[in-house]
Amino acid sequence: MANAEKVAAVAELTQAFQTSSGVVLTEYRGLTVAQLGELRQALGQHAKFTVVKNTLTKIAATEAEISTEFTDMLAGPSAIAFVNGDVVEAAKGLRDFAQANPLLVIKGGVLDGKKLGPSEISKLADLEPREVLLAKLAGAFKATQARAAGSFAALPAQMAQLADALRAKLMATAAAGGHEAPAEASAEAPAEVPAAADES
Repeated sequence: MANAEKVAAVAELTQAFQTSSGVVLTEYRGLTVAQLGELRQALGQHAKFTVVKNTLTKIAATEAEISTEFTDMLAGPSAIAFVNGDVVEAAKGLRDFAQANPLLVIKGGVLDGKKLGPSEISKLADLEPREVLLAKLAGAFKATQARAAGSFAALPAQMAQLADALRAKLMATAAAGGHEAPAEASAEAPAEVPAAADES
């Protein structure tokens, strides 16, 4: 490969590292061109699967400030899945293909700047797709809104009941107070009569 081609290849890999949401490093020793084509098709738009040269990839990864823990894994026939879509779907595609084709070895990866081991990528593949998680979140939010709306709708009726109960209590208190006043007056009246009689 000529120097100009190497420079171009490094620049392309550097950009791929910088623009991808995650990368997964694999070893594809023994896989046929047809099998690699099947894998690319399985990944679809979620990831771009690229066979790479280790030396150039190390340079590109360093320029993209990818962890040295990742570059240390670059050995043997390497291919990288640059994830641009759903990370979970890409991990599923790689895991499922590796299970059906054991010659594909998932060595590790990087997600949001953090190094992932093969087991962590497998756990990532077990998660539900982003769309499903978002749908569940939206459903939970909608249910919460419906409960809140129901509570708010019940408030006027509850306030009306409270107002009626308060009004009834005030009326009962007023009615009770009205009967007590004459009783007090009649009790005080006889006390004034003898005083008037004494003066006459």
